[in-house]
Amino acid sequence: MKLKKLSLRVRIFIAMIFLVLLASILITGVAVYQNKEETKDYHEQRLERKEANIKRHIDFVIQETSFEVKTEKLPFIFKEEIYKIASVHDLPINLYDLDGQLLKSSIATLTQDSLQTCLNAEVLNALANTVEHRFVQKRKVNGETYQSSFTYIKDQKSKPIAILNLPLLENDDFLAKELNEFLERIAFAYLFMLLMAIALAYVLSKYITKSLNTISDKINRTRLERRNQKIEIDSATVEIAALVKSYNSMIDELEESAVQLATSEREQAWREMAKQVAHEIKNPLTPMRLTVQSFQRKFDPTDENIHQKLDEYSKTLIQQIDTMSSIASAFSNFAKMPAQKNEMLNVVEVVDLSLDIFNEDYITFSSNREEIIANFDRTQLIRVVTNLIKNGIQAIPKDKTPEIVVKVLEENKMIKITVSDNGIGISDENKSKIFEPKFTTKTSGMGLGLAMVKNIMETYNGSITFTSQLGIGTTFTVTFPKE
Repeated sequence: MKLKKLSLRVRIFIAMIFLVLLASILITGVAVYQNKEETKDYHEQRLERKEANIKRHIDFVIQETSFEVKTEKLPFIFKEEIYKIASVHDLPINLYDLDGQLLKSSIATLTQDSLQTCLNAEVLNALANTVEHRFVQKRKVNGETYQSSFTYIKDQKSKPIAILNLPLLENDDFLAKELNEFLERIAFAYLFMLLMAIALAYVLSKYITKSLNTISDKINRTRLERRNQKIEIDSATVEIAALVKSYNSMIDELEESAVQLATSEREQAWREMAKQVAHEIKNPLTPMRLTVQSFQRKFDPTDENIHQKLDEYSKTLIQQIDTMSSIASAFSNFAKMPAQKNEMLNVVEVVDLSLDIFNEDYITFSSNREEIIANFDRTQLIRVVTNLIKNGIQAIPKDKTPEIVVKVLEENKMIKITVSDNGIGISDENKSKIFEPKFTTKTSGMGLGLAMVKNIMETYNGSITFTSQLGIGTTFTVTFPKE
């Protein structure tokens, strides 16, 4: 799986573990390197100490000898002393003349592998030409590494009389054991650190991404059509705080845009409504105009049927005037926002009284309680019920026996009013438009009744829903809280 496809939390977790492992490897590498350097320094310093002590011991022997201190006399001077010195300092000793020929050695068995009988020119030149008059050479003999130091032995007048060679075996067993023990201890320490790092990385990554998840959830729930809550996070980092500030600023701008959009939509809706009203009013005005014009042309006071014709003209005008009055009333009822003159009322009683307006035997009413008290406006509640019943009656075809069932229910501090009819039902293509203003499937009316009911219910934090089957009927349900 590619790293970029992993979540931020997983990437933080992996990064922290990787850093701990990398740090462990680097520290171990540095420790091993440091051990090697210390081992090297240890052997060099040990050789220097041995050399200084042996040279002091040799100087003491030279001072105490009865032989003449010359190069050729050294084998006699150190005939027995060389073994004592080697034993005391626990180090083999070789003496060479100034030309590089072996004079005396503390090594009992002379072999070419362990001892040089003649020094090469590199050693002699280094001794003669360096300021320290000292040369250290590394050799491997039988798989073992030796450090050999070469320096001058001087007489009492500080004149070089011989070359002192001290071969030191680099025995790293003790240091290697110490290194292994150190690596074992540090391995346990790193294991503990790794476990702690895993736990810390888990907690830390969860803490870091918690704020981001909060912001992500808020963004996912952000909607233009509703009021969005701002993010409040305590003890946020600078980066998270900046992100939260940007989100909250966006919410402010979004709300401002939503208000502007709602205003624009409302203005557009009123313009559409005005066009619809104008169109509906023009429809009856045309036949009224034609009727008046016809009456004006054909009016004859001497006509014996003048009273009959006048009555027909009057009926036509009254019918069109009633149509215009109905249009004006429907528009007025829809446009007028519900005035919330709330009162504590018995919903069962108010709904039952609303049915008396229709006075039809095919309307039945029932309730799961005799009294359901709610805080609502009486006039608006009657308007909701009468509109739903009126729609139900109009949806029933003439060749069918009408049935309207009204129910009032109280469930979990919510009140439900259902109005069911056995009408023609609502087609699937019309279900999404049923609550839109000016939408209607009837030949008369402006289609404002259900839009008005929806408007009233939303004002009281309620809702309106419906279920419908073609040819069987429709049930509208309004739901609102008791308080």
